[in-house]
Amino acid sequence: MSDDVWSARDTTPDQIADALRQLLRERHAANQSLAPARVLNLVVVVDKDWKGEVANRLERVGRYHASRTVLCAVEDARQTLDAQAVMAYEEPSDGLGVIRERVQIDIGPGHLEHLETIIDPVVVSELPTVLWCPHGHEQAIDELLEMIDVVLLDSDQKTQAQPALARAQELLQSVYVVDLAWLRTTPWRERLAASFDPAERREALHRICSIAVRHRPGSTASALLLAGWLTAQLGWQPAALEAQNGAGLRGAARRGEREIAIELAAVDQEAPGLAGVTVECPSGFVLSLDRAPGGLQAKTHQSDGSETSWQVLGASRGEGGILGEGVRQALLRDPTYGLALTAARGYCLR
Repeated sequence: MSDDVWSARDTTPDQIADALRQLLRERHAANQSLAPARVLNLVVVVDKDWKGEVANRLERVGRYHASRTVLCAVEDARQTLDAQAVMAYEEPSDGLGVIRERVQIDIGPGHLEHLETIIDPVVVSELPTVLWCPHGHEQAIDELLEMIDVVLLDSDQKTQAQPALARAQELLQSVYVVDLAWLRTTPWRERLAASFDPAERREALHRICSIAVRHRPGSTASALLLAGWLTAQLGWQPAALEAQNGAGLRGAARRGEREIAIELAAVDQEAPGLAGVTVECPSGFVLSLDRAPGGLQAKTHQSDGSETSWQVLGASRGEGGILGEGVRQALLRDPTYGLALTAARGYCLR
């Protein structure tokens, strides 16, 4: 890969935009088989002390890099803008090569109030724009809400799941929301759905009497979203769960006269997200999925007492792939998230 770089101190948004245009003109004049990617803008607002860690995460998204990434690093007491623009490309041996653009702007807390005037000239117009604020910066979200199309967030990052899910639902009224906590449940949702896909298990699906979700401490939002997904898809009515003196949350959902026990339990694990899920039916059928090296460990217990276990290889993308999947999902639309989110909040509200 090669880079064309421009940088300036005490600059302006218009000067940054002009520099990007000039870099593009120069590179296209040097090699007409290079063209800028034009799919997605990604705006990232971070604390400057952590910009390196966030930049490394962005480098690991694989083929899902945004066309133009604008990283705003917030530094205490800063009054002026410093900026760097980079055009990264690989000289094509044949056909066309793609240029991806990265812009870093060092800003101060006072700039957040007028962040739209900084970002608007720098992003590519007519492209969907995604905003990610991994260190909070709710003011940045509010200021940019009218010019963005997607908010990328992580409900597991907040200390309490209830306000995190409430904020996600508030944002969903204005923009599309891609929640990394939701994406962490994807392999579990896929495997649960596949496990009940055989015709002989369809009846058991509608007779589930209990679900237990095991999760990393701090990933209660992921656990609630998985429970919310089952609740929304199976037509259950959620009710607020009760804390069990540090032993998790317990309660029940209802469907008509039938009650479904709900249990969320925190367990020690290094990776964010879920550790396991168990669903049980009155007939004695039990399905358990647990995190294991290389995928998920699945186990079934039948009503006749027989048991079967197997490994689901490659079921998890791992935390390294979650951000890349989040960028990809910004171009898609998942209608099940909003339904799951509403149901998950039903388990929180009193």
